[in-house]
Amino acid sequence: MPLVAGIDSSTQSCKVVIRDAETGALVRQGRAAHPDGSEVDPEHWWTALQEAAQEAGGLGDVAAVSVGGQQHGMVCLDSAGGVVRPALLWNDTRSADDAKQLIAEAGEGNAEAGAAFWAESTGTVPVASLTITKLRWLACHEPENARRVAAVCLPHDWLGWRLAGHGPGTGPSSLQLLRTDRSDASGTGYFSTASGNYLPGVLEKVLGHVPVLPAVVGSLEAAGETPAGALIGPGAGDNAAAALGVGARPGDVVVSLGTSGTVFAVSETPAADPTGLVAGFADATGNFLPLACTLNATRIFDATAELLGVTLAGLTNLALAAPAGSGGLTLVPYFEGERTPNLPNATGSLHGATLASYTRANLARAAIEGVVCSLADGLAALQAQGVTAVRIILVGGGAQSAAVQQIAASVFGLPVVVPEPGEYVADGAARQAAAVLTGKWPGWKSVRKEVTAPDGGAPGVLEQYRRYARTYLNE
Repeated sequence: MPLVAGIDSSTQSCKVVIRDAETGALVRQGRAAHPDGSEVDPEHWWTALQEAAQEAGGLGDVAAVSVGGQQHGMVCLDSAGGVVRPALLWNDTRSADDAKQLIAEAGEGNAEAGAAFWAESTGTVPVASLTITKLRWLACHEPENARRVAAVCLPHDWLGWRLAGHGPGTGPSSLQLLRTDRSDASGTGYFSTASGNYLPGVLEKVLGHVPVLPAVVGSLEAAGETPAGALIGPGAGDNAAAALGVGARPGDVVVSLGTSGTVFAVSETPAADPTGLVAGFADATGNFLPLACTLNATRIFDATAELLGVTLAGLTNLALAAPAGSGGLTLVPYFEGERTPNLPNATGSLHGATLASYTRANLARAAIEGVVCSLADGLAALQAQGVTAVRIILVGGGAQSAAVQQIAASVFGLPVVVPEPGEYVADGAARQAAAVLTGKWPGWKSVRKEVTAPDGGAPGVLEQYRRYARTYLNE
């Protein structure tokens, strides 16, 4: 049977999975680290991809390959195909003021009107992570480099281009062969998610000229071929690839608990949230992927476990020993500020402490309930944009905790499924590669655990949490 490769080029590492195109069975895999930092020479990604592929046994026998990559990163190329400067990644915040200026300018000084303009035009209100704000920073702070920019692409676009045999010194004609997909393009700030078109006028105002942009490839179209003849899929942004990896469909909401939390849904209609809480991305199949992000997730578990002197498994056991609602103890987990709601200067707080409620078990459970409830606020932001939520797909490192699973089922009040641990982004890219190879999405089977809320759930937990969390909005 033919083999396909899926690549996850994330902030921290590159992972490669080789799967059977028909069954999805994992054949082999590899991994290589990326350097730390929010500013990285893209050549490091290319080196890591080759190392990871070699560890996975090479790509010489695969029939198709696709790349899922970290979103928003600004990769600027000169007319010869060389990198103009190190890429600014999604987590580089130096363009935060530029984001505010873009909003203000669009509204002619009225921030609310400016935010509405960007939401309607692109689906997303500018923040420091978006590519458009980084290009604005480049034009203002490195004008000579800005003038050298002949093409702008994103990490996954650039890696797909390199897989096709292009690179530094291949000349201006090779820039015309840059390819992307609508999911990654929708996170740039100069692409209309609703219409599926670039907004060249926005780029000209920001950068001073309109560079070459990667052509947007359809979800089942090949973006090119490797020198060995393998088809290259259109690729995807990491969240869209993860949605493919877990088999999300309209009505599904993916809730991810990692260092930060994300809540995104597969939707048949685009989102345009002028508050900026929901990013109106596209997905990798032709639908849309509205997304909300929280800043505080598993680090809260880590900190609470350390405070209580237990392991993460011990934290789970303590939490399961406490009653729903933690005896009235509520932790609002805004330890590092918060994104949903937008409270960058907030701190965490503990409420409802009495001599009866202030126990180790209640504190353990309050930490988990607080994080899950904050993610429920992310879901509420999506629902305010018209998202229909039928099922929760719980992923990420924190999703393996039995306490997290049970509390999520109680708080969300929806069926919860937990896929087996895996490389969801790389798996999604492999699934896309198989679809490009065969012309249809494969029906790969996956192992999922279904979670039910014990004792019929605890609907009062979320209300108890919101009573305290919403006091921040009135300060």
